[in-house]
Amino acid sequence: MAMPAAQAGSVAATDDTKFSFFVTSLRGMLELSGSDQGFGGDLRYGEATGLAGADKICSELAERSLPGAGSKGWRAFLSTAKGSPDGGPTHAKDRIGTGPWYDRAGRLVAMDLNGVLQQRPAGADSAIAADLPNERGEPNHTDTVAGMDDNHDVVTATNLQGMYDGRPTCEDFTSVETEMPMMGAAGAGAAGRGGRPGRPGGGFMHYGPGVGHSWPAMSGMSWIAAHGAPGCSPSVALVQTGAGEGTGIGNGGGYGGIYCFALKP
Repeated sequence: MAMPAAQAGSVAATDDTKFSFFVTSLRGMLELSGSDQGFGGDLRYGEATGLAGADKICSELAERSLPGAGSKGWRAFLSTAKGSPDGGPTHAKDRIGTGPWYDRAGRLVAMDLNGVLQQRPAGADSAIAADLPNERGEPNHTDTVAGMDDNHDVVTATNLQGMYDGRPTCEDFTSVETEMPMMGAAGAGAAGRGGRPGRPGGGFMHYGPGVGHSWPAMSGMSWIAAHGAPGCSPSVALVQTGAGEGTGIGNGGGYGGIYCFALKP
């Protein structure tokens, strides 16, 4: 797949010193991963853990956009099943500081954690609340190949309270393997469309991490918690097909993107 060209008339930074939030762009994820399918569920990127690697991805994309911004202490808005000092979950809300956060063009995203933990960011600039921008300040909805517009899924593994949502996490973002449940009487029920295990009576089960929507869609309005990804394997799927088939992390409409917050606005 060809990488999207830079958008004509990209948003000019009005106060780049505030730059402290973005959605990782499709182009950025493809370039850093070195693959036309992105990272999938393994975000280690040369680091020991998935969270450390995801933070590094955030820092590098911020630096590419604005030299010097990579040192602001970037954190991926991700939760994991393990990793806290007591061996329990790590919650995304505890990783990103206290705000406020602004996009590449200096527009307010949220003043504080209470603003973050809403269906759409509370208090966000009206130009971006319904279409959160990438590291270049461009609306994520339009940052795709021409004619493809289903890129809203952003990996969070997080519920509306900013905490681990109980879904699979691709081994805490260290694996591209999708764990499928046992089939049969003690398993997950009958197979769904496309040969994937499904809910009894039909429909899809999602065996990947929870995702939010960078822009609202029929399948969910929340930017933090909309539904689960189909799986953990690398994938870019930008054409609207309804429920995603296969086990690609992007197959529900996306490319395995993540949200990035800086500790120092």
